[in-house]
Amino acid sequence: MALVVICGQPCSGKSMAAFCLAEALKESGCNQTVRVIDETSFHLDRNESYANMPAEKNLRGVLRSEVDRSVSKDSIIIVDSLNSIKGYRYELWCLARAAGIRYCVLYCDADETHCRKWNEERREKGEGAYSDKIFEDLIRRFETPERRNRWDSPLFELWPHKEGIENTSAAIVDAISYLTKKADSKSRDVKTLQPTIATQNTRFSEANSLYELDRATQEVINAIVEAQSQALGGPLNGVSVGQGLPPINISRAVGLPELRRLRRTFIKLTGQTSLSGPPPPSDANNAKRMFVDYLNRELETA
Repeated sequence: MALVVICGQPCSGKSMAAFCLAEALKESGCNQTVRVIDETSFHLDRNESYANMPAEKNLRGVLRSEVDRSVSKDSIIIVDSLNSIKGYRYELWCLARAAGIRYCVLYCDADETHCRKWNEERREKGEGAYSDKIFEDLIRRFETPERRNRWDSPLFELWPHKEGIENTSAAIVDAISYLTKKADSKSRDVKTLQPTIATQNTRFSEANSLYELDRATQEVINAIVEAQSQALGGPLNGVSVGQGLPPINISRAVGLPELRRLRRTFIKLTGQTSLSGPPPPSDANNAKRMFVDYLNRELETA
């Protein structure tokens, strides 16, 4: 029924927030299964997982895959991790949208000084703590959630160093109200995400579908490269890829390596099992429409 993303600096109280939220949900009489997905569930060491970019990418991939497998309309999934990169929160939002469930972010807004102090206290107690190098790197790269971003909204904020974290904390109470409130035609403050052709994981299982997908996406890439070449570095007002298809909105120069990366990611996503509903038609125009929609979303958030 919902996906809750816990977000915050290292050692800002995220795991306590996840625990309190899960307990408060159970105490509220919630009928859905409540599950917390975190790094310790997979026996992942925090320093090893953030030691370098490949390790960190692997960690996010493991958590995202587990969320992908777990989201449903019969459960509330709480993701307890840094979730510090806005692009990653966007990916989680897409999973919630594809599943047609509610989504929100619970942000532990703690001062860096307090986070550093709590990390030191954990180290002194022999508990899991970040090394100084990794801690400072994570602090530096943290991207604060903003409620104006759809993947950060609705946003519920906790201030652990000022108010502590309890089942009755205002942000947790507000989050529970949002997650459990019955939605109907009169509910304007509760939003259930709706799947779209861009966020549904679609299976192109037959050889012909895969061929059409490959060919259609390559034609879109070629159209972008050609349009940018003709513009000579100037602004583009929209790249047309065919009659009846939406234009590609590009406000900056997009290099061929980035386009190829986006194409590979799109093909990988559309090759996965559909989470809900039948797969869309596999003709070239629909494949182009899906890819254009995907590009517009990705380039908008880059």
